[in-house]
Amino acid sequence: MKLKLKDILMIAITAVLFGVFYLGVVYAGNFLIGILTPMGLGVLGYEPFYGIWFMAAAFTTYIIRKPGVGIVAEMLAALLEVLMGNMYGPIVFVSGFIQGLGCEVAFAVYKYKRYDYKTMMLSAVGATVLSFIWTGVRSGYHTFAPGIVIAIFVIRLCSALIFTGVGCKLLADGLAKAGVLRGYAIGEEYTAIEIEE
Repeated sequence: MKLKLKDILMIAITAVLFGVFYLGVVYAGNFLIGILTPMGLGVLGYEPFYGIWFMAAAFTTYIIRKPGVGIVAEMLAALLEVLMGNMYGPIVFVSGFIQGLGCEVAFAVYKYKRYDYKTMMLSAVGATVLSFIWTGVRSGYHTFAPGIVIAIFVIRLCSALIFTGVGCKLLADGLAKAGVLRGYAIGEEYTAIEIEE
């Protein structure tokens, strides 16, 4: 289960790409907050985008299929996001760890041996739950109206299922089918399928 140079390179590339994307999503969330605030719903502004912030961990783990790579990729992406100008500063690095851990729990449940939609969806749920607890403590969800708290969780979960659960799998599978990931565990899986056919 040791990381090879190609694994480290994949983690680094993924972190850079998603780190840039993450920062862009922060500004998109701020824009939505501006629209929702006059209606008293500004707190929901980031929620539709949360699933995007979980993607580095799920995507990397799905490709490399080794313990810990998702957490590392997510934390690196968060670090790069901060260095590029995320206004929330170093706390984003902690969020990256929690989100990465949430994603990895799903793969750990199956001992890093099952890689299908069920695992990816469970990864999305894990990241949603842990991030919800983390942001709940930071933002004081106990002071919010119950309806708002429920809306936060439901919207975040839907976002995670779409972007993390479905999006990551489709993206990685597409790259694997195109032969881009031939040197990784996912690429070997698709090579085996081609041989069988």
